[in-house]
Amino acid sequence: MKSCKEQAMDLPGSVEMILRLPQVVRMTGLSVATLYRLIDQGKFPRQVGLGGRAVGWPLSHINAWIDARISAAHAA
Repeated sequence: MKSCKEQAMDLPGSVEMILRLPQVVRMTGLSVATLYRLIDQGKFPRQVGLGGRAVGWPLSHINAWIDARISAAHAA
């Protein structure tokens, strides 16, 4: 099964995907509690409303957060 990032790369042009919580947890390796704690601390991108109670995160925001973490680790 392809990852979310691989699936997005298969799409034509610059299509933005919205990830739901289970996908974000899989991509980041964070627990749900840690994810929401980082959001509250301003250290992780905020979710966007999708309608009703549904929320998600733009794939580009998650990828940028992951890339920043990797860069920070290499700089240390």
